[in-house]
Amino acid sequence: MTENKGKVVSINGNLVSVEFDGNVSMNEICYVFVGDTALKSEVIRIKGNIAQVQVYEMTDGIQCGDTVEFTGDMLSADLGPGLLGQIYDGLQNPLPVLAQQAGWFLERGIYADGLNLEKKWEFTPTAKVGDIVRAGEHIGTVPEGPFTHKIFVPFYLLGNYTVKSIAEKGEYTVKETIAVLTDERGREIPVSMSFKWPVKRAVKCYSERLAPAETMETKVRLIDSFFPVAKGGTYCTPGPFGAGKTVLQHTTSKYADVDIVIIAACGERAGEVVETLTEFPELTDPKTGRSLMERTIIICNTSSMPVASREASVYTAVTLAEYYRQMGLDVLMLADSTSRWAQAMREMSGRLEEIPGEEAFPAYLESYIAAFYERAGYVRLPDGSTGSVTIGGTVSPAGGNFEEPVTQATLKVVGAFHGLSRERSDARKYPAIDPLISWSKYNSVIDGEKLEFCKGILHHGDEIGSMMKVVGEEGTTLSDYITYLKSEMLDAVYLQQNSFDLVEANCGKQRQRYVTDKLVHILGSNYALQNKDDARGFFNRMRQKFIDWNYTEFESESFKKAEAEIDELYRKGDGKLAAPAEKLLKDGE
Repeated sequence: MTENKGKVVSINGNLVSVEFDGNVSMNEICYVFVGDTALKSEVIRIKGNIAQVQVYEMTDGIQCGDTVEFTGDMLSADLGPGLLGQIYDGLQNPLPVLAQQAGWFLERGIYADGLNLEKKWEFTPTAKVGDIVRAGEHIGTVPEGPFTHKIFVPFYLLGNYTVKSIAEKGEYTVKETIAVLTDERGREIPVSMSFKWPVKRAVKCYSERLAPAETMETKVRLIDSFFPVAKGGTYCTPGPFGAGKTVLQHTTSKYADVDIVIIAACGERAGEVVETLTEFPELTDPKTGRSLMERTIIICNTSSMPVASREASVYTAVTLAEYYRQMGLDVLMLADSTSRWAQAMREMSGRLEEIPGEEAFPAYLESYIAAFYERAGYVRLPDGSTGSVTIGGTVSPAGGNFEEPVTQATLKVVGAFHGLSRERSDARKYPAIDPLISWSKYNSVIDGEKLEFCKGILHHGDEIGSMMKVVGEEGTTLSDYITYLKSEMLDAVYLQQNSFDLVEANCGKQRQRYVTDKLVHILGSNYALQNKDDARGFFNRMRQKFIDWNYTEFESESFKKAEAEIDELYRKGDGKLAAPAEKLLKDGE
């Protein structure tokens, strides 16, 4: 705390106006005192000697004249070993620790350190006395779960520093001094294993920012093949309530080809957050066979908590993601849902009496959302290694209306759009990503021409299906009806996927390429089918064979047996490969 103090002069919900005498900075943290209880707050506007602060707690009991103490610090995250496996609130308070202090019904004004200050870590120095180091370069390591956690020169130190002394290999707490650096003027700076970093400032201690090119495998066929996400890229998943956004995020976090997953439950319903908290510790990591929580951080900020801390939870999560990216790791950060964050901004903007934009959202909504997604990236680090932060955000538009401001502002900045459809979710077609409206700017795991061939079948089949709703099945030709059945088969056997089956949910790129070739062969063939009943029966049997094939282990005996049954059915249908499909498969065969 500094000696700078103020007093409350007005209260408007969680917006409190404070009169002060000294110097106050934007985004500075202060505490509003209600009796002996200190409520954490952040300065969001300064007019003359009046600072308007948003309070991160319930504001019941605050009165004009109450004391406010300014800290001189920004809203910051504690960075250091011990973050993995933690469950935090939006202000990086460990929720299990708060529960021990206050019981299951958390009281306001109770805060805890983001890191365990008593635990000792096995430190191994990597820098030597006399080495020249800069911010973001590591001077030692400690083991943290399955990873080697690098100990950095704090990101806020500018310029070159010389290592004057460094601790020997041994056990130390995160606050013990493990090195002493000297700057160009000879001043000594003690360094420990932890430091603070303002959450609203992006970490830029890298050598070069690279274009996202490598596909981040999620093992979800519809995403990896049709609408892929790149490591260091961005994507959004808008959809109506109950369309499967949270389940899709859980599946992605379990099987995605990344090192660390950070989940920010930003204003989600408490029931969904409880589901996340109870399921994740029990989930088995397919990479290690151990608990998935060992490489996961969860930041909980439910819709029942104060709206101001929704914003804090998003920024805290992305700051932790950037910290682990600095170690050369690939990090996936999932925000669920950014709509709640936007609603919190709208509420605060109204209290600030700002000129509203569309649907009363603040005029700066687009720039805030863009700035958040721009913190994703694939970078080259000072030691030559690379790391990435991939950001995936869900959007919850009212009534599934994708034309509303939050969805449109998000679509302008992300690299992939996975639009969930109420029609598909009601039909139990999961994942409910609509293949007709979704898109991606990133590279697919399958060949581009084969992808366009499959998309063409889907779009043509949809057109025929729409026509059949008007004229009926009898009003379509046999050729068109077969095309419609092919599109329905492609949807059922490839786009839909059972996330609760261990084999079916974990569909790697090798298998996706193999199955795609088989589908191109079958869907690109002409068949000797005499009427629509024959066509319906043939493709229904083929569809079931493919679905059974999906549940067999790749390249196992059962896999080969199921494939042989598909080939036998193909021969019975007297299939003849058409020229377009033959050209696509020529190189591969």
